[in-house]
Amino acid sequence: MVGHINSLNNVGQFDAVALGGQLPFARMSIIYAENGRGKTTMAAILRSLSSGDPKLISDRHRVGAANPPHIVLEDLDGAQHAFQNGAWSAPLSDLVVFDDAFVAENVCSGIEIEAGHRQNLHELILGAQGVALNSALQGHIAAIEEHNRQLRQKEAAIPAIARFGLAVDEFCALQDIEDVDASILDAERALAAAQSGAAVQTEPEFDALILPAFDIDGINALLARGMEHLDADAAAQVQTHLAQIGTNGERWVSDGVVILSSDGQPWAEKSCPFCAQPLNGSQIIDHYRAFFSAEYTSLKADLAAASGDLTNAHSGEVQAAFEREVGVATQRRAFWLRFLEVPEFAIDTAEFARAWKAARDAVQAALNAKRAAPLDAAALDTAAITAIEAFHVKRDEIAAISDLLVGLNGQIAIVKEQAQAANVAALTTDLNRLKATSSRHSEQIAPRCNAYLAERAAKQETETARDNARIALDNYRQNIFPTYEASINNYLGRFNAGFRLGGVSPVNNRVGSSATYNVVINNVDVPLAADAGPSFRTALSAGDRNTLALAFFFASLHQSANLANAIVVIDDPMTSLDEHRSLVTVQEIRRLLDRVRQVIVLSHSKPFLIALWKVAPRDNRSALRIARAAVGSIIEAWDVNHDSITEHDHRFARAMAYVQNADPAQERTVAADLRYMIEAFLRVAYANHFPPGSMVGRFWTLCDQRIGTANQILSLADTEELRAILDFANRYHHDTNPTYQTEDINDAELVNFASRTLTFIRRS
Repeated sequence: MVGHINSLNNVGQFDAVALGGQLPFARMSIIYAENGRGKTTMAAILRSLSSGDPKLISDRHRVGAANPPHIVLEDLDGAQHAFQNGAWSAPLSDLVVFDDAFVAENVCSGIEIEAGHRQNLHELILGAQGVALNSALQGHIAAIEEHNRQLRQKEAAIPAIARFGLAVDEFCALQDIEDVDASILDAERALAAAQSGAAVQTEPEFDALILPAFDIDGINALLARGMEHLDADAAAQVQTHLAQIGTNGERWVSDGVVILSSDGQPWAEKSCPFCAQPLNGSQIIDHYRAFFSAEYTSLKADLAAASGDLTNAHSGEVQAAFEREVGVATQRRAFWLRFLEVPEFAIDTAEFARAWKAARDAVQAALNAKRAAPLDAAALDTAAITAIEAFHVKRDEIAAISDLLVGLNGQIAIVKEQAQAANVAALTTDLNRLKATSSRHSEQIAPRCNAYLAERAAKQETETARDNARIALDNYRQNIFPTYEASINNYLGRFNAGFRLGGVSPVNNRVGSSATYNVVINNVDVPLAADAGPSFRTALSAGDRNTLALAFFFASLHQSANLANAIVVIDDPMTSLDEHRSLVTVQEIRRLLDRVRQVIVLSHSKPFLIALWKVAPRDNRSALRIARAAVGSIIEAWDVNHDSITEHDHRFARAMAYVQNADPAQERTVAADLRYMIEAFLRVAYANHFPPGSMVGRFWTLCDQRIGTANQILSLADTEELRAILDFANRYHHDTNPTYQTEDINDAELVNFASRTLTFIRRS
């Protein structure tokens, strides 16, 4: 409960008000103030104390004040609530305020109902529990908006160029592929093949690179051949003789033997072609015939053939052809490398030619030497074998390369087949998806996608929470809104309003929830807004709108689960309120007092506050007054009882006081009071005969006329007494005595007629 207002500084009309604990609040506290004295400021202070909103006070910073607002209040528990440096030290959340701000926030602004009013009314109807549910829902909605903002930022962080045409969700959902780079390479090759379909179909496959070898064993066997059937002594003699002949002696003799044998005649019958001597007696001739036999001829022929084969297989033309084949293979590799994996190879044809030539020349030299001395057993020397083996190493390298290239021909056939039936668009899509997959899981993009997916998952969780919160709120509203409609219509009935509400229901929208209703007048629904015809703005008077606002307020209190602890502040409930609703308002506030912890009512209407004071508990009520001071407003105690006394009561008291103890300063006032006292008495005691505006003289004439009749009003004695009192009193009124202000007053006479007047108005 609010206990004291200790100080009010620099806010509204309050300059420096220091009260301390001199003016305590009670369970029922009323505050009277004329308009413009600071009543609305006081309500705003209490509203700010409830909500903690500093703007309600800072906007009322006293004009011309050098220092900021400073307020200190104290509750009944002794805890202080100070507003200093633009903030409250501690709010008082149990405060509930009805004022112009309540009307403007929850009901209407002037004559218009806007979206904000319906949203605030929605919360008002829900009450604390419903507001908590709605706040949870609004929190989820706000969180979703934040998720969306974060998603937009995280989506922007994933550039389109990295997504290869995919939307962000599809892109971030791509699963990693093992060895995706190899898959991309294969896809690129397949696409390239499809795009170069004609060239792929016409490009040949790889040809085998085949090189001749050197048969070392065969060559050595040929070099080692001699004449197995030649007598060793004869062979020695021939060799000696040939040595004597000199260079080319063996060939010269061999040719001669061929010549001698060419005609088929026996040698014994022939002569030497050189010396013409008969040959039948020459022993060496027989040795020659044995030496240069068919076996010798065969050896010579084999050597010649071997030399020819060497030339054919290892000639310069063969080497040149090989170089061309290497060039073709290199070109084909460059072509097919775009469509499949082709191993790199390097063939140094110059180096290869040198090794080839060295081996060939070594073999050729050995054959030439053998041909020059066929009967000499020979063999390839170490240098020749080394050269041949070096060439064979090179040949094996070529064979390995050839096997690899030829082994790709099956794949080339598949490439050709696939390229012929390929769909370029589909292959392009597949390739882009593979590239997107690689990009998605790259070191740079993966964290961004993970952040996006995490945010999206968080949003989905929040959306689930939002849906659950909306279901909980809808379930709660199914009961609370019909109950609230019944409650507010109950209050409208008590306030004697000529209308009620219908269709009070919640409305969901994108940003939250609001409430809607119709005003029912003469059993006809009147909408809140309409382009033409009756609507809220045209069908309700200012008094009706204020009555509706007050009914909204009381109905919302009725729904509160924490009503017993509520501190209710009501600011000027009689503003624009029809007078016939004043008593009902007093009654409702009094009923409310039994259900809440404290009620504080502020008003500019003394009669209203006095009526409320009279029904409040005598032992737990307080009254304050905001009064004008030289520099603004002050707060002081208000003597309600003094202001509750009517003018008739004051006149009666003055007359009694003068009779008991004459006061010369009051004698003319008392003399004038006597006729007013008679008029007030007659207005109550004889209302049928003395209506408002009646004159006492006319009333006396009527009484005098009816004496002794069935319609007698006063007895003869009372009529005569009234005449006597009236004659005295008329001497002191301007309408019956123009010199009333200078009329002499006799104390004894005045005491006499004052006593008689008091006696007359006390009669039953």
